[in-house]
Amino acid sequence: MFENLSERLESAFKQIKGEGRITELNIAATVKDIRRALIDADVNYKIAKDFTDVVREKAMGQKVLTAVSPGQLMVKIVKDELAELMGGQESELNAKGSPAVILIAGLQGSGKTTFSGKLANYLKTRKGLSPLLVAADIYRPAAIEQLKVLGGQIGVDVYSDPENKDAVKIAQDAIKEARSKNKNVVIIDTAGRLAVDEAMMKEVAAIKGAVNPGEILFVVDSMTGQDAVNTAKAFNDRLDFSGVVLTKLDGDTRGGAAISIKYTVNKPIKFISSGEKLDTLDVFYPERMAQRILGMGDITTLVEKAQAQFDEAEAKKLEKKIRKNQFDFEDFKQQLEQIKRMGNIKDLLGMIPGVGKAVKDIDISDDAFKGIEAIINSMTPFERANPDVIDQSRRKRLAGGSGKDLNEINAFLKQFDQMKQMMKMMNKMPMGMGGRMGMGKR
Repeated sequence: MFENLSERLESAFKQIKGEGRITELNIAATVKDIRRALIDADVNYKIAKDFTDVVREKAMGQKVLTAVSPGQLMVKIVKDELAELMGGQESELNAKGSPAVILIAGLQGSGKTTFSGKLANYLKTRKGLSPLLVAADIYRPAAIEQLKVLGGQIGVDVYSDPENKDAVKIAQDAIKEARSKNKNVVIIDTAGRLAVDEAMMKEVAAIKGAVNPGEILFVVDSMTGQDAVNTAKAFNDRLDFSGVVLTKLDGDTRGGAAISIKYTVNKPIKFISSGEKLDTLDVFYPERMAQRILGMGDITTLVEKAQAQFDEAEAKKLEKKIRKNQFDFEDFKQQLEQIKRMGNIKDLLGMIPGVGKAVKDIDISDDAFKGIEAIINSMTPFERANPDVIDQSRRKRLAGGSGKDLNEINAFLKQFDQMKQMMKMMNKMPMGMGGRMGMGKR
């Protein structure tokens, strides 16, 4: 999402990189380029100017330590100010109540219904809550069916009343239903329009007045750039919502909405969402996003994603197998499955400092592991558990079963053997593998 902005900011920092000290002259040139980069990323001119004025003031007011170059100091100042501009600290979701009521609002096409499903999945799997989804969009014919499909995929009940054309009554009845079925959170998916209009605003305001939600989340398509910020302001003036959700962050967008919304409406961004998969929802951390924008990666999020997938007992079991040099193809396949569940492969690589830039022009498909999985799936259980038995005749059979040629089979088996040898060598180190494989939940 921020590739172009990241490149422009990196170019701006180069102006001061080789300087021995910060001066009015070199700061002025750097700040000017930063402002242009932000405006090109669809950040409002006033916001970009205010931001760079603060950066200039802070840069000129600091002494450069011997161990820190002016360029490094500028990167730190910009990172800190970007994080502050986007909210400073992450904002907790208010999911308290009997039941807690969360109202979802936004324009048609912003991804409200999909987000409602993702939020229900998040609250169920990560917070241990029992949500009820409510289909209060009475205008879009497929809205109710879409929510039911999403609810079915994640095992969450959906309340709907297709015969009722009163969205307020549907929301009120849904809360009664939630209480009777011991649901502790209600997520109300409301109707959107193609543009802000009075009828839509009146309806969603009426629902708010009737159910008194603890959270009102405004869902906005981040690809609409500055328009997203203007729409957020219009909704906030009427609804006084409590938080923002940015969707479609995997699209080809310039990122201005993420940077500008908090400044404009003074409401926190609570979640960011990308893709259609129901587990692709993340809490918004301003500092981590600032690090990503500046090409610093996001190791904290990467580790959290790994911890969410790696079971501690399984990790210890795997560690024992590695210690005994018994790591086999079944173990390897399980590791691939866990990595895939962590999210988009290219996004994951981009969280590693320095790697994001290296892979930005490389097309890394989510199907990158399919060829390897096809080879492993062509093996018998005995072959998976005993990699050393795979001789030439077995390799030929694997080639036929997986649709790969013999050279690809040989190359994969050689890489697997090299990986095992590397694991064996790491095992001989003083710390063993304990510190590396212990990725289970703490």
